[in-house]
Amino acid sequence: MDLLERVGPVLAFLVCITVVAEIADRAGVFEVAGHWAARLARGRTFVLWLVVVALCCVATTVLSLDTTAVLLTPVVITTARQARLPQLPFACTTVWLANTASLLLPVSNLSNLLALHEFQRWGGLSAYLRVAWAPALVAMAVTALVIGVLHRRELTGRYDAPAMQQPADPVLFRAAAIVCVLLGPAFVTGITPAIPAAVGAAILLMVLGIRDRKAIRSVAIPWLMVVVVTALFALVAFLRDQGLDTVIARLFGDGDSFGALLRISGTGGVGANLINNLPAYLAAEGAADESAHRLMALLIGVNAGPLVTVWGSLATLLWLGRCRRAGLAIPLRRFTIQSALVAVVTVVAATAALACVS
Repeated sequence: MDLLERVGPVLAFLVCITVVAEIADRAGVFEVAGHWAARLARGRTFVLWLVVVALCCVATTVLSLDTTAVLLTPVVITTARQARLPQLPFACTTVWLANTASLLLPVSNLSNLLALHEFQRWGGLSAYLRVAWAPALVAMAVTALVIGVLHRRELTGRYDAPAMQQPADPVLFRAAAIVCVLLGPAFVTGITPAIPAAVGAAILLMVLGIRDRKAIRSVAIPWLMVVVVTALFALVAFLRDQGLDTVIARLFGDGDSFGALLRISGTGGVGANLINNLPAYLAAEGAADESAHRLMALLIGVNAGPLVTVWGSLATLLWLGRCRRAGLAIPLRRFTIQSALVAVVTVVAATAALACVS
């Protein structure tokens, strides 16, 4: 397939969903969600953490993992700080769920969007959802369980709920909130995800222009990432032409049994930690496209697996930058060990769930 035809819709979605997320952040949607979470928990630390887990899962599923890593992370850190709670467990929750909760919808992760083209052979979006729902839900639940065990002492006790703050521009806030809510159902209708994302971005740009025309110029567009993704496509296409598929096919083996699927997801996870999840997926796609189950196993590996190295996922790098900007020091040795545990347990559990899906 022509490079532009394959990468065009993915890059269009990336640009449009970034615009939606940026304007939603400017409108105060995530900040209000953080205050709402703190008040909903009624001073109970563990309940607040559970609400944060839910927010991370929803934000990642509908608006992509980068939204959770970039926009939700500072809100969660600030919420924990204002409540005088340990910030590290809440920060770790955002980055781990940004990755492991990115399986449910194609829009949750760029690798899923790339895989959606291959899923057209088995029924498109319906085929994707048929094999994704079980491992996606298990990945979310297992990640939350592991975090809860690792940080059980820090997630106990009570806190004083901060006062609720009103958005600076209620009109823009309502528009952004409505668009974010409607995008969820729109993404499961079978329409090319770039279309509803583009409509949402256009609506919010129009509202922002009416409310504050000068503010439009400051909306960040991820042009660098567009260039990087395009270059990766070209590079991996060249390497596959040189016989890369044959090498990876030997590593992946054959079959759809649990052992065979775990071999794919495990290898995909190792590759993602070594070279980053997006090129790892692109390089291995041709060796895992024999069935929907094998391709989903690869997605489990490259989505939920790259937690061990900070460069394994762009979301982790972005998250680390946000933590530093918020003044939160991350103990890298402890973080790496815990991340490895989360990755291994989640990948194995999600792959087992996939093997149970007929």
